[in-house]
Amino acid sequence: MATVDLAAVQDATIALAGIASRTPIERSRVLSELLGSPVWLKCENLQRAGSFKIRGAYTRLSRLSPEERERGVVAASAGNHAQGVALAARELGIRATIFMPADAALPKLAATRDYGAEVVLGGASLDEALVDATAFAERTGAVLIHPFDHVDIVAGQGSLGLKILDQVPDVRTILVPLGGGGLAAGIAAALAEAAPHVRVIGVQAENVAAYPGSLAEGRPVAVPVRATMADGIAVGRPGEVPFEILARTHVPVRTVTEEDLSRALLLVVERAKQLVEPSGAAGVAALMADPAGIEGPVVAILSGGNVDPLVLLRVLRHGMTAAGRYLGLHVRISDRPGGLAGLLADVAESGGNVMHVSHVRTGTHLAIGEVEVDLQIETKGPEHCEAVVGHLSAAGYTVRAD
Repeated sequence: MATVDLAAVQDATIALAGIASRTPIERSRVLSELLGSPVWLKCENLQRAGSFKIRGAYTRLSRLSPEERERGVVAASAGNHAQGVALAARELGIRATIFMPADAALPKLAATRDYGAEVVLGGASLDEALVDATAFAERTGAVLIHPFDHVDIVAGQGSLGLKILDQVPDVRTILVPLGGGGLAAGIAAALAEAAPHVRVIGVQAENVAAYPGSLAEGRPVAVPVRATMADGIAVGRPGEVPFEILARTHVPVRTVTEEDLSRALLLVVERAKQLVEPSGAAGVAALMADPAGIEGPVVAILSGGNVDPLVLLRVLRHGMTAAGRYLGLHVRISDRPGGLAGLLADVAESGGNVMHVSHVRTGTHLAIGEVEVDLQIETKGPEHCEAVVGHLSAAGYTVRAD
């Protein structure tokens, strides 16, 4: 099997000059304090087309023969690879067709079309879109540009590892969002020779984590693609090329929950002032969830910033709940005039801000003359949540938290 080495990554880095931007790297004070060592954020969310994907896509397309370019290219993507391929194809004057899942985020869909690619929607996941793209390639002769399972893609993504070494020469650990494995494998392949003391850690969404089981089995093994907010790394089966590299270089893989991801996204938005998609915050999520065993200085890659505003709104609300900033309460009150007004006044006195109110007027758990009020309250954090519950309980209410 063909693989990737430092020379291949260096060649890709040269070819990407003037194409991929040198994205900023920002020190995170709050994460540095958490770890007790410097933590840096590599802002590939600010890369052209909104993610690191232009690195691999352009490398792959630029190496096509004139005859292959004439046939056009086809790709499958949930959004970031789509935009990378579409932009690279535009730069090189190649016709591109992109298959995207039916529920692809609208901003990613619109941007892909704006770069000049033809978009075909269908399927419930990236894996299904990839099946359709493969069939299209066989039917039309278009060259399939796999999102992660090709040596040129992996080499192009690996250029990011060399850029990190330039910007943070003393880095000891790089946290990399991990889906099919192209980015982590490219970085691991480059650093295995350029900086073998640097540890690369892959981070997967717990709901779609194919690598832990695959590494244990010694071969790529598929897992069901379950719902996750981190759609950019929701890949059911590792690629053959990246798997070989990650297994050979002994890259460890951590998994993060949906709560971990939402908390990380909230922190990155509030404290780092960076807009990222949930998959782009996976490295930060792993650090926040369990900093043990992560040696600093650390670079966490913010791999992409292409997020649907509606998804962002839901995820931020989820993150605020996970961080104890939203409090759900069920409170029993007397069904008499002024009962609800009194409850809301007591919540206000506790410092809580009521976001939503609903009544439950019937139920076997309610006494005659009682109603239950469901409240969504904005708070200042976990300690304030406890204070609100304590204040209402002291005022005589029967309170049950979500």
